[in-house]
Amino acid sequence: MNRIKIHISLIALLISLQSISQNPLVTHMYTADPTARVFNNTLYVFPSTDVVCEEGKGENGFCMPSYNVFSTTDLSTWTDHGKVIDQTDVPWGRKDGFGMWAPDCVKKEGMYYYYYPAPPADKSAFRRIGVATATSPEGPYTLEKHYIEGVKGIDPNVLIDDDGRAYLYYGGGENLWVVELNSDMISIKGTPKVVEKLPGKYKEGSFVFKKNGTYYFTFPHAPSGSEEISYATGKSPLGPFEYQGMILERWKDNCWTNHHSIVEYKNQWYIFYHHHDISKNKHLRSMRADSLFFDKAGLIKKRKATLRGVGITKIDKPIQMDRFSSAHNLKVNRLEDERVVGWQLDHIKPGAYVTYNAVNFESKKLKKVTYRVSSGSQGGTIKLFLDNRFIASTAVRNTGSWTTWKTVETPIKEKIKGVKNIKLIFEGSGEHLMNLDWIKFE
Repeated sequence: MNRIKIHISLIALLISLQSISQNPLVTHMYTADPTARVFNNTLYVFPSTDVVCEEGKGENGFCMPSYNVFSTTDLSTWTDHGKVIDQTDVPWGRKDGFGMWAPDCVKKEGMYYYYYPAPPADKSAFRRIGVATATSPEGPYTLEKHYIEGVKGIDPNVLIDDDGRAYLYYGGGENLWVVELNSDMISIKGTPKVVEKLPGKYKEGSFVFKKNGTYYFTFPHAPSGSEEISYATGKSPLGPFEYQGMILERWKDNCWTNHHSIVEYKNQWYIFYHHHDISKNKHLRSMRADSLFFDKAGLIKKRKATLRGVGITKIDKPIQMDRFSSAHNLKVNRLEDERVVGWQLDHIKPGAYVTYNAVNFESKKLKKVTYRVSSGSQGGTIKLFLDNRFIASTAVRNTGSWTTWKTVETPIKEKIKGVKNIKLIFEGSGEHLMNLDWIKFE
């Protein structure tokens, strides 16, 4: 193992030991292309895996050797069910291709069908699409001996319609493709056709879902060199589809790829996608999620990616305010503490604020609130509000430097019940007041 791989592994380990809240969802490994599905009242995510490339391996800087499965019932605590497929398991694939790109998984008649692309050993195409089956979404999976004949491409997605007919969507480039699957779910009926009336230029990562009789064809799109998530709607799973516009805007820091899925869970819709939050390397990505909403006409409301993400946070651990819901007059940067890997709020100006939504206090009688802070100036004051109700004021003084961290606390005699939104307002004088790592309630 070279020094770069050791460094990346150490960072991943340190991050896994720190509670860093919602986005990214998983921090002990790199995960991309997340396909979210709901099975048995549990939300599962089937992502691809990014690893550091050895010299001469992978394609375009990406090395993707295998797949893990994750699940949650609260969108806050994620269970890693481990590796379910490795490139060396694929009977028809290259054993060192590192091209296990975006997968999908669906359930039909008690059987789970896992679709994945891989570079074929026979060199018949850039990617072929294979199928694995299991009686549980966590596996173990049995891999079909051959890829799906008649299909060449990446990013498989399967829609099972209300009448039980199944459709495979796939492809990357100017065109995306669709073909009906036979009842065996591992072979196609007829010939693949181009999905009609989509905008030009590069597209990939088809994900199709049905809501109130309308088929939503969603896809990453690159009209300006960076990928945004766009969509079209239609009345048939085969199209044509009418382009409706953007769902999730492209990244300003050149993530290069984005790949997503959209799912409803417990009466709320969510969009899953990825970004290079942890690594700052576009080849080492981390899956994320945000809530999604529709207007009265059934169109998807455009939204921005958030740091806060989804799920309800408990108060049994420090709350990472850098994963905020909203903020003003402050910045987020990597934590300036060699002992901890994470983020911090810094460049906090007088009058700045930060909010963090959906914190479950259950029914607790609070005794104190604690902040981890640093300040190289004269400091300032943090005012704490829960659902716009003022709770406490805490003074922060100079800690010795901007990289010298201390904890400050204030007694509280309040009984807080239920789910609340946190808001911190920073007061003081000077250009920058303090840095903030986390807040904790006890």
